[in-house]
Parts: sequence; C-alpha cells; structure tokens
Amino acid sequence: MNNQLDAAERRELPDSLYGLPERREYPMPDAAHVRAAESYFRYCPDTLKPKLANAILRFARLYGVDIHSPVILSYAE
Repeated sequence: MNNQLDAAERRELPDSLYGLPERREYPMPDAAHVRAAESYFRYCPDTLKPKLANAILRFARLYGVDIHSPVILSYAE
C-alpha cells in the first residue's frame, strides 16, 4: 500500500486535515502521515513550529499515535 498522497488527493483534503492549514502543508489524514509530519517537523519555519507541534499532537491523539519527540513536546507547551 502506498502511503503517499498524490496532487489530486492533496487537493481534495479539507484544510482541517493539515498541520498548517493556511499553507496547506503537513497533511495528516491518517496515522502514517502524522508520523511523517513528526519526521519533517525540523523543516518547518521556526515561527510556525508551535502551531505545527500542537497540530501533530492533536492528530496523534485522534489516530492513536504516540509522540515522544522532546522537540515537538517542548514547542507544544
């Protein structure tokens, strides 16, 4: 199974499924994409990291993903 979203699938996702909806970046429609957002967190602009960290934790709870990254947890405080 392919966990990547193609361009058409990304366009169909509602803004509410993105970690940064205003930029439509970091889509998180499932657990695999939450883990991907966690791994790509370091590439997020510093000013947006708190918002993305909180979104990752919110989606992680929704999909039952454990987030242990101290960096993400510190930005979410």
